[in-house]
Amino acid sequence: MNNKEMQFAYKVKLALDANLDNLSDDTLQSLAAARRVALARKKQTPMTVRVDQPVLAGAFSGGGMLSPEKPSWLSRLGVAAPLLLGIILFAGLYQHETAKRVSYLADIDAAVLSDELPLSAYLDHGFNAYLAEKGQ
Repeated sequence: MNNKEMQFAYKVKLALDANLDNLSDDTLQSLAAARRVALARKKQTPMTVRVDQPVLAGAFSGGGMLSPEKPSWLSRLGVAAPLLLGIILFAGLYQHETAKRVSYLADIDAAVLSDELPLSAYLDHGFNAYLAEKGQ
């Protein structure tokens, strides 16, 4: 409906409400019949369609997100299992990276300790300059 039709319908409603007590029974019956005909002709919009069953049921028919019922334990498990799996995956990844870092540091320590130079040579700034020149 456009704006003019809405204003006209509102004015008719106000006039009928104001004179409702003065209307005869024949007029009330014809208005009720006209209302039933208008409602039968009215197109249902997608927002006014009522759905009794959920459109997308859960994988285990547990109700899904659209169900007004209390979620079943299977649908709760469907949320908790990926979260738990993600936590376990991140913990495993952290452990793997930590073990890899420890192994890398152990290799460096073993190389330093197996070398013939004393540890004080690595702390000497002149030694770093010597290694830089020797690498060129």
